[in-house]
Amino acid sequence: MNVHDGQMPSDGFDPFDLNKPHALWKQFREEQPIFYHEPSGYWVVSRYDDVKAIFDDWKTFSSENAQKPMRPMSEAGRKILTEGGFTAYSGLTARVPPDHTRIRKIAQGAFGPRRFKSIEPQIEVIVKDHLDRLEDAGKDGKPVNFWEIVAFPVPAHVLFTLMGIPDEDVPKIKQYGASRGKMTWSDLTDEEMIPVAHDMVAYWKYIHDLLDMRRETPGDDFPSDMLAAQAAGAEIDNEEIAGLLYSTLFAGHETTSTFMGNYVLAMMENRDAWEAIKADHALIPNAVEEMLRYMPSVVGWRRKARTAKVIGGVELPEGAEILMITGAANRDEAQFPDGEELNIMRDNARTHLSFGYGIHYCLGFQLAKMEASILLRQLSERFPDMKLADGFEATYHRNITFRVPTSVMVELGK
Repeated sequence: MNVHDGQMPSDGFDPFDLNKPHALWKQFREEQPIFYHEPSGYWVVSRYDDVKAIFDDWKTFSSENAQKPMRPMSEAGRKILTEGGFTAYSGLTARVPPDHTRIRKIAQGAFGPRRFKSIEPQIEVIVKDHLDRLEDAGKDGKPVNFWEIVAFPVPAHVLFTLMGIPDEDVPKIKQYGASRGKMTWSDLTDEEMIPVAHDMVAYWKYIHDLLDMRRETPGDDFPSDMLAAQAAGAEIDNEEIAGLLYSTLFAGHETTSTFMGNYVLAMMENRDAWEAIKADHALIPNAVEEMLRYMPSVVGWRRKARTAKVIGGVELPEGAEILMITGAANRDEAQFPDGEELNIMRDNARTHLSFGYGIHYCLGFQLAKMEASILLRQLSERFPDMKLADGFEATYHRNITFRVPTSVMVELGK
């Protein structure tokens, strides 16, 4: 471990600052692969093998803290949540076996490849419609915000097709999702927690109202499938179904929105990859995997040590709160040679950790990759000369888990 003038790479580390983290993450891997970060109270882990080992050992490293707010809700915020009847708990990510195993098995029957494949034609239309709006917004040749017009709304419309949620509700569900992300993974002030708490009460009520409607009038959608499974004897209660919706209505679109924004940034900054994809759409599936590795939406995840365990030569004590920087692990050169470079021909790109690993592997990974592939193909066909707006440099919201751009300004070209 190297020390430069008495300074360590972790000195002054702000885990919420995701603007330009990669150089620092590289230093962590090389000089401080595991260290205790006193300001946050977390042990920080950055190497691929170490992160994967923690994911894989769910008996030692519990996911019980995965949904724990980084900063506890203020007293005023807690009052709003309590009086509003907010009792939401994680759908799957913070649950551990046997509950996790039981609930995931039921959910997989209703949220899997068959249902995803059935809406592929609708995804094509949703993407086309939003690219039409992008074209219209950029017809005068001025820069347009790809994030706002395409990346932000498209995954929500796709997911809500599966969920049976009307298009007119998309804006408020997106707002609830943004508030959910802030409540759990950001560092809000007491004042900023107040509107977030109100949104969480409204979000939880929306979910219960939706389930009540599906009990009265079932549809061809995920909530109806879950209620039908329950009625047929599946071992899942009403609050667990509501918890699944609480998680899925967030994770099923916010992560994909962020990935779409990030991979457009990656493509525009790596023109050789963009040119290759335009010339050969057969490269898209592996390109999506590589961009999931290189510019993922999820860059950090948390676990809690139930017992002391040595990882990477460091003993993590019982009760240790652990922040795994998956965004750093995805660029570990021990696993990915030249890991700081985007290479859409990389033969092991799909071994990235952006969907997690082990029993908590992302339930909707196939849908995310399907959406990303469809958008990338249509985008390259319709806007082959697209580029980032002159002088544009992406900035990111403060968060420890989701690397969300504030905008993605592009020029569409001829």
